Amino acid sequence: MFREQIRPAILSFFILTVITGIIYPLFVTGVAQVFFPRQANGSLIYRGGKPVGSTLIGQPFDDPRYFWGRISATSPMPYNASSSSGSNIGPLNPALIDEVKARIKALQIVDPDNKALIPVDLVTSSASGLDQHISLAAAYYQVPRIARLRGLSEDMVKNIVKQHVSGRFLRLIGEPVVNVLEVNLALDELKNK
Repeated sequence: MFREQIRPAILSFFILTVITGIIYPLFVTGVAQVFFPRQANGSLIYRGGKPVGSTLIGQPFDDPRYFWGRISATSPMPYNASSSSGSNIGPLNPALIDEVKARIKALQIVDPDNKALIPVDLVTSSASGLDQHISLAAAYYQVPRIARLRGLSEDMVKNIVKQHVSGRFLRLIGEPVVNVLEVNLALDELKNK
């Protein structure tokens, strides 16, 4: 009686392991490679045949000639995809206030003439710590600095931003955003023309 119950249980375990652990993942991977190859391979961006980043994960930019993204709360380095997390610092926590003040100071140091209000996404981290997008307000806030440091007109930099705006999901959900890596690569391409 014991063997009559154990044998089917073990057989079911191995069959389900093969189906759910081998066959199904291979099927899903194959379908993804056929229908969504770019996304299945990390949505990588290539320049000169080499990957320079992904459209899905932010990168740290601190050179004033580039657009800056959101603060990353991942450790031990910014935008560490294997350590995705928010800071979990509450709005009344002095550590958050210090972080925001430090970022405001950094933005003011690189652009002392800019008296506009600093958009909140430039001084706070995202929930994942990997956010690759900034709001249009955050992008436009940085336009004067980038235009000045690159010797470009503000209209030219604004046009680059406009070319890299991602609209709302289904035209209803969320706000239009700009991918920081894509817009920075476009600035570099402009320099190389």
